[in-house]
Amino acid sequence: MKNNLICLMATVLLGIFPAAAQEDYPTNREVTQRLQQMASSKDARLVSLTKTEGGLDIWALQIGRGDLENKPAIAITGGVEGYHVLSVELALQVAQRILRDHQDLLETNTFYVFPNMSPDAYSQYHSNLKYQRRGNAVIVDQDRDGAKREDGYEDLNKDGFITDMRIESALGKYISHKDHPQVLVPAEGNTGGEKRFLKYSEGIDNDKDGNFNEDPEEGIAFNKTLTYQFPAFEAYAGDYPVSQKETRALLDYLFERWNIFAFVTFAPENNLSAPLKYDKSGAEKRVITSMLEKDVALNKMVSDIYKETVPLKAYNQDNKGKGGDFFQWAYFHFGRLSYSTPGWWVPEMKATEDTTKTKNGKVTPETNFIAWAEKEGVNNVFINWTPVDHPDFPNQKVEVGGIKPFAMTNPPFRMVDSIAKNHTDFVVKLAKMKPSIEFHNVKTEKLSSGLTRITLDVFNNSPLPTHSEIGERSRWLQKLQITVNMDKKDIIAGNTIKLSKKFGAYEKETISWIVRGGGNATIKAGAPHTGYATMTVKL
Repeated sequence: MKNNLICLMATVLLGIFPAAAQEDYPTNREVTQRLQQMASSKDARLVSLTKTEGGLDIWALQIGRGDLENKPAIAITGGVEGYHVLSVELALQVAQRILRDHQDLLETNTFYVFPNMSPDAYSQYHSNLKYQRRGNAVIVDQDRDGAKREDGYEDLNKDGFITDMRIESALGKYISHKDHPQVLVPAEGNTGGEKRFLKYSEGIDNDKDGNFNEDPEEGIAFNKTLTYQFPAFEAYAGDYPVSQKETRALLDYLFERWNIFAFVTFAPENNLSAPLKYDKSGAEKRVITSMLEKDVALNKMVSDIYKETVPLKAYNQDNKGKGGDFFQWAYFHFGRLSYSTPGWWVPEMKATEDTTKTKNGKVTPETNFIAWAEKEGVNNVFINWTPVDHPDFPNQKVEVGGIKPFAMTNPPFRMVDSIAKNHTDFVVKLAKMKPSIEFHNVKTEKLSSGLTRITLDVFNNSPLPTHSEIGERSRWLQKLQITVNMDKKDIIAGNTIKLSKKFGAYEKETISWIVRGGGNATIKAGAPHTGYATMTVKL
């Protein structure tokens, strides 16, 4: 009987936490299977928020015990960009590791995991034709010329990848890099008679407007549809903010979760390895464009913890959002602490002295990637230039090739396990820093005429404040509520319900009441995003 029980438990655990036999980033179907396996745990619940135009689920995984919505929560989001396939795997693995290795957190914390907000675009990674797709399956007119999907990608060299085209031309703005001649770099000034190239995305100018692939078979990008600095009239943004089912479903869900105190988003934006700077003029605008000063200080503190936990050094990080992105929305329009990281990036490779002396030898992201891939033995990341016949360039030498899609933004899958472990450790550290309301120095003092004075300190035992600075301005972050519930007693002095705006890190507030009568008084303090402290005082 005992052996049967052990086998049953092992079967359940292996179902929830499958062995690491995976060899590549998961398909959408595999993502769903892993989420369903996690949801078989008593500490997890899986909800489909909606289905995309392509018929794929937008999943929300709730992790925790007890009253989930009245405990401090972290929202973990992946797939905000469809080509960032690493982000989906990181969200999944962080959820799995929390369930498996950090059961102690589940009593006091809640985690909401949204592993893939762009499943339509994400599916392109596993398609027969691979390209870095952003948009969902909605049919739109990206170039606003009255025709839809009339200028998409063509695989001219029939290799299954959409890369680049280069065309030899005296009018070209690109030349070959000195150390990595397969890579094109912008030409600067007189290049000494070197070959010049025009460069385009691989395809044909179907609508003959001089542009290539500007109206492909993809719709709206999740990471351009949010309300903060919505990029109106740009491709992939849609006609208005929150126009897509997946965006609306997520925001509806979040606006009902008052307990979220922080977001961790796996996305191209990055304020963890490279924290944001305070811009006084931007912070004082009517529509602010800078993180507020106290929140910048918090960003720096959390960034330091991140860099201690994730050893990869910051390099060439474009850490600001582009407008309409999820990372900025979570801070500016939802009032929460918002942290974003790509999870991985190509480390900086040192250039040779000879290289740095020449204009066509400067280090670029592409040459840095090629140098890193060679050093790490990461093969098959570049498609050699192959001649093709092109109808738009008759009697000209046209070649197709370049760095494979996904390669520069997603590491080889064999590297992901250690990356996920480090990021789980970071999320755990952030969870342990959550705002935490406690009662200290509780005193009762008998007064005359059957009266009693109750005095106590309400204390935030956390290095984080109970509210971000922007959260103090936001209607979507509840104030702290301190209540006293009397049984057969009267409150002579003090408020039955007291609202407090914010407690700073390790800050306290002394509160007292004068009550008439004996028995007990029940005191409760907190908010959904801080959790609640409750105690009973005997009079």
